[in-house]
Amino acid sequence: MAKLIIEGGHTLKGQITVHGAKNAALPILAAAMLVPEPVRISNCPRLTDVENMAGLLRALGCRAEWVEDDLLIDAGSARTAELPEGLAGSIRSSVFLLGPLLGRFGAAEAPYPGGCDIGHRPVDLHLKGFRAMGVKVDEASGRIRCLGRPKGGAEIALEYPSVGATENLLMAACGAEEDTVLVNPAREPEIDDLMNFLNGAGFELRREGSSRIRIRGGRRSHGTAHAIVPDRIEAGTYLAAAAITGGHLLIRGARREHLSALLTALREAGCRIRLEGTDLDIEGPERPRELRRLATQPYPGFPTDMQSQMFALCTVAKGTSVLEENVFEDRFRHGAELVRMGADCLIRGRSAVIRGVKHLHGAQVTAHDLRGGAALALAGLRAEGITVVERAERIDRGYMNFAATLRSVGAAIRREDD
Repeated sequence: MAKLIIEGGHTLKGQITVHGAKNAALPILAAAMLVPEPVRISNCPRLTDVENMAGLLRALGCRAEWVEDDLLIDAGSARTAELPEGLAGSIRSSVFLLGPLLGRFGAAEAPYPGGCDIGHRPVDLHLKGFRAMGVKVDEASGRIRCLGRPKGGAEIALEYPSVGATENLLMAACGAEEDTVLVNPAREPEIDDLMNFLNGAGFELRREGSSRIRIRGGRRSHGTAHAIVPDRIEAGTYLAAAAITGGHLLIRGARREHLSALLTALREAGCRIRLEGTDLDIEGPERPRELRRLATQPYPGFPTDMQSQMFALCTVAKGTSVLEENVFEDRFRHGAELVRMGADCLIRGRSAVIRGVKHLHGAQVTAHDLRGGAALALAGLRAEGITVVERAERIDRGYMNFAATLRSVGAAIRREDD
């Protein structure tokens, strides 16, 4: 276990370069299982979840190794479609391997996935889609067993534009001999990055408007090289860090078209933002303004992965803010921890009413999940005194060198590992 020790009250100033997106890297690593030739992934973040996914690929018989800053994967030697209990049961991203394994071997078996405790996040939509492809699915004794090569010719309508289900189903469909069409797929940039990787490897996927993705059947794959898209959530977290501290940061390498909803919210909070190519220059106000109503939605709406960071921002805003969480049902656990720091908030179901206070104070708090842990660290940057964030290893799942990055722009923060 690890903890972050933060002395608040330091204004952030400087520049931060954004790494590759975790939420793009994980399904792309899984998709490498579909390609029996070497693939090279650049701009791949060296995160706990990424290392665990590489470990899963090795357990399946693949070669996965770092070559300088790139991850080289060769799935040509993969021989098994059964995921091991330990690693697969500990990370949510293990579910992404079901689709590629079905597309490659016509079989897949895995324990139910783990990950952050932010809600049930069932895999029902994934399994329902597999069944629509003619795959036999059995759920028993805490494991998922899938048998049968996906059949094309299906039009599969998703009841909800689930990111994970969209990614899993389009990967499975790459192994079919006929076309598959996904209706009401998710629209997140990370899905388009996965599609770009698969297209580069010889498959053929394309969006047909905003409500359909067509996956051509009968394609044969080949080796490829691919650069992971910049991480919009990492960029957003550091933008929020500037906003909550009244700092001035230059965020380099982001894609502003992926951040429109967040930039709108930050401007509402009183931030001055200048766009310069792939750079975002942000100046935070002395004290943020309230956000009258901020509701998380599937992309291009406001991202659920930025809700907790903006919650932290609202705790020190001038007025009363209202946040609505419409994606995950249990994603306000950071609220109780922020109350320990002096926040004034009322949480009812999927809504939080936050009355901003002028000063937070340091306290010992616990990171219950990845993004909630980042939010507590941001609050600690603003708080008076010392904040200790326990279980900080959870933050490692989504941010490379989190403490060192903040320290490089003026934060008084250090990490201690037990």
